[in-house]
Amino acid sequence: MSSLHYLQISGSHHEIGVQLGQFGAQAIHQKLLPSDTWQQLRKWLGSAELQHMKAQVQTHFPTIWEEIEGLAVGLQLSIDETFMWNCRGDLWAMAPDGCTTVQQATPSHRRITHNEDGDPSFYGHCAIVHATPTEDTAFVSFAYPGSIPGHTFATNVNQLVMTVNNIRSLDAKPGTPRMVLCRAILSQPSVEAAIRLLRSHVRSGAFHLSLCDAYSSIHSVEFNRADVSVEPIEHLGFHANHAIHAAQRDYPQIITGSSGYRQVQGERLLQDARTRPNSTVDALAILGNHEHDTYPIYRREANDSDNENTMATADFLFEGHNLIWSVYDGPSRAPLFSFTGLQRN
Repeated sequence: MSSLHYLQISGSHHEIGVQLGQFGAQAIHQKLLPSDTWQQLRKWLGSAELQHMKAQVQTHFPTIWEEIEGLAVGLQLSIDETFMWNCRGDLWAMAPDGCTTVQQATPSHRRITHNEDGDPSFYGHCAIVHATPTEDTAFVSFAYPGSIPGHTFATNVNQLVMTVNNIRSLDAKPGTPRMVLCRAILSQPSVEAAIRLLRSHVRSGAFHLSLCDAYSSIHSVEFNRADVSVEPIEHLGFHANHAIHAAQRDYPQIITGSSGYRQVQGERLLQDARTRPNSTVDALAILGNHEHDTYPIYRREANDSDNENTMATADFLFEGHNLIWSVYDGPSRAPLFSFTGLQRN
């Protein structure tokens, strides 16, 4: 049995949400609701912060709000509970979201390779979702139970690729939830449009994004409440779960031992290749590295220090203007799914 489900859904935004909710309902009720994470988040139910963020989404992203309403129906939870879960990183800096990304740019190709790290209890309960919303942009995205798509790794029919890394901001304030902004990016035609969207809305929490499309370079984007920082990847890049851009790194954030050590290890593994222009690295091998006993890059330990495990690995490659990509359960294994654009091979 595969560790990842494959889910094809279509319809209105509300219908998309219902189908996502029905898929994730069992895991949410059995794994999340009894957890300490859920109890930590419940303190924000009915809060002014949550109500302010709800108003932002309803005003600026009404179709995504319809998706959240449908998600609540499918999950058999209240709308406020469902919305709270989709604001988890805006409300609580230690919500269990992780991830690690390697970025490569040479004259012949652009490549983004990504470990999706999350709550270990959801392993085996996640999906690769191929969604075709009515009168909106089709996309394929990794999806957690109970979550709107887009805050993990994804691409859309315009070949806009996005991978997302958690940043544990201590300066989050009520605004548009970061997961809603990433869901909105899945409807955008290009990297330029995605960055413009981020800059045009009041943001709440923080994320790092790797963005690329068929006609652009790879862009490393860090956003928080205060700013959106954009740096093009000219050769090799590595990013764990804290802000590293000069414009972002001094804002208050939590750098866990795992994130700090993964960043150090990644930079070390790229060091030799960085001295040789246009050279490449084996990104899957880097993301499969578990040399460090306590803080490995590839995370499958039951006692992970951040309570996160690697749920899947995605490898996106642009050869010219053509996107080919695969999803793995472990970087050293054969791919579970392979795609050309949105077409499953």
